Amino acid sequence: MSNRLINSTSPYLQQHANNPVDWFPWGEEALQKAKAENKLLLISIGYSACHWCHVMEHESFENEQVAEVMNRFFVCIKVDREERPDVDQIYMSAVQLMTNRGGWPLNCICLPDQRPVYGGTYFPKKDWLNLLVNLAEFWKEKSAEAEDYAVRLTEGIHKYEQFEFVKEQKEYSKTDLEAIVTPWKRHFDMVEGGLNRAPKFPMPNNWQFLMRYSHLMKDEAVQMSVRITLEKMAFGGIYDQIGGGFARYSVDGKWHVPHFEKMLYDNAQLVSLYAEAFTWAVDPLYPKIIAETLTFIERELTSPEGGFYAALDADSEGVEGKFYTFTKAEVEEVLGEDAELFCTYFHVTEDGNWEEEQTNIFFRKDDTDELDEKFGLSPDELQAKINQSRQKILDKRSMRVRPGLDHKILASWNGLMLKGYCDAYRALDEPQYLETAIRNASFIQQNLSDGNGKLNRVYQNDSPAFLDDYASVADALISLYEVTFDEKWLQEARKINDYAIDHFYDLATGMFFYTSDEDAQLIARKTEVMDNVIPSSNSVMARNLKKLGLFFDHEEYHQLAEQLLRNVEKTMAPYGSSFSNWAMLLLDEVFSVYEIVVTGNQSEEKRKEFEKKYLPNKIILGGTKGSLPLLQDKFGGKNSIFVCKDKTCQLPVNEVSEAFKQIE
Repeated sequence: MSNRLINSTSPYLQQHANNPVDWFPWGEEALQKAKAENKLLLISIGYSACHWCHVMEHESFENEQVAEVMNRFFVCIKVDREERPDVDQIYMSAVQLMTNRGGWPLNCICLPDQRPVYGGTYFPKKDWLNLLVNLAEFWKEKSAEAEDYAVRLTEGIHKYEQFEFVKEQKEYSKTDLEAIVTPWKRHFDMVEGGLNRAPKFPMPNNWQFLMRYSHLMKDEAVQMSVRITLEKMAFGGIYDQIGGGFARYSVDGKWHVPHFEKMLYDNAQLVSLYAEAFTWAVDPLYPKIIAETLTFIERELTSPEGGFYAALDADSEGVEGKFYTFTKAEVEEVLGEDAELFCTYFHVTEDGNWEEEQTNIFFRKDDTDELDEKFGLSPDELQAKINQSRQKILDKRSMRVRPGLDHKILASWNGLMLKGYCDAYRALDEPQYLETAIRNASFIQQNLSDGNGKLNRVYQNDSPAFLDDYASVADALISLYEVTFDEKWLQEARKINDYAIDHFYDLATGMFFYTSDEDAQLIARKTEVMDNVIPSSNSVMARNLKKLGLFFDHEEYHQLAEQLLRNVEKTMAPYGSSFSNWAMLLLDEVFSVYEIVVTGNQSEEKRKEFEKKYLPNKIILGGTKGSLPLLQDKFGGKNSIFVCKDKTCQLPVNEVSEAFKQIE
């Protein structure tokens, strides 16, 4: 027996298509049924790689007794949060207002008109059954009370994460940046990296901002924190030491035990982070992590058409992490006499190195010098042996039952990965990375864009695009221009940007709504402002507007970016981690942005040379031809480099070293 989800394209919805629950996908059929029958809506939200979503499905949604109660009293809707983040945003706000916490699975009980009255995350079967029966009785006996509560809660949703229009213009200074970072420093873990808490999330945008801050503000303590974090994440179990790529977070405070799901958005941003870090502090660890992560992306998350898939599940064969972990006996069986070195290097023990008996998560420590001496190997010999053993373990692992693949191709996450490839190419000059980036950009153009700036969120699914789709794709195309000097990518970014201004911008608040004015409206039209594991769509739009304003010398873009920053700046200081992408825009305001123009038939070589020295507050443009305002009258018979800033260009020079003298 299957329910209405059987016709869905979402892998997450397909996972629930054979539940005895009479699930509906989000849409008019379910919403109209609730109104017609005066039944409460039960809206359950999750995603395919979510471990606790699977647990609740097995305990409750696959259970006939639970399903009977759900079907009798409720109209039940399943939502893939990655396809419909707008729905998730509304009900996550409701649950956070009710419980001061959130997460997935997200379960919200609503009046027939979609307004929430109760919600939470994971519920054990017994608690879930009791809750459903009590809510059904409450609706039957006390509907007026439910109505009153829904009114108050919906008002709270409208106000949640709402920012007002700020008219007063302000001159920003280094003091404003210090006000953000000084309280943040108290939470740095200077031993294990990251913040001094568990679980630990990578939060790439946090460390990208702090890297830039440490460089521009010459803050050695912050610099040390970033370096420690980058090394500890790369050495930890959160990083797949065998196959490359990062898990979503570690459950402990040492990056040791991952929550094993692998998300495209994390890996995309971490590639960008390590790529920028390699230019900032030339450490051989960083290109290794970039190369291995992109090999993982190519092997497991790249579609034949050139798009990038969304995620790999945490579970295989119903067990979290089973695909990735090994007993010592399994390692010895694969590696034979090389097992001792491998087990020492990756801390494999007979008893196991985490809570699962005898199983091991591979992780490293900074102890290779000791290992060289213990095993009588040179550093190169040690690495060669480790790499050979890693390949054998990878080959063995590939024969196992694989974690489930979420094959959705999302515009916003593809934008993040496209930018990751551009940043990797910028840092490492590996031609394959640029080829992959151009292929993905072409895929987005051909399959997710109408050619006039309007986007579709999901490949092969007629779904609306949201502000994060527009922001991330435009950001990536700007990056692609900067590594190719092909203006078609910049023009495409501008079209996408202009569409977002026309259909998402709110003149009253000076912020962008998350949903388009062309799409069906929910019970509230929200803005996404605070940066999280992915930077907020408003902060990415603000930074895009800043860059496009410089590229096109377009004053309206500058004004919009300035207004967005004014609206949030006074809120940033106590919550640096939640405003890190905004803080990068603030860095650009305080230190200004260098506009580097490189022209002539050696412009590509000069661009590559320029990228070898760290200058985070810059845009770069040029080539052998171009129509951008800043390029006018800058094409001559010879190679030239122009350093411009604050609407003033210095005299052209021929060598990158001379250009940096003008900057220093």
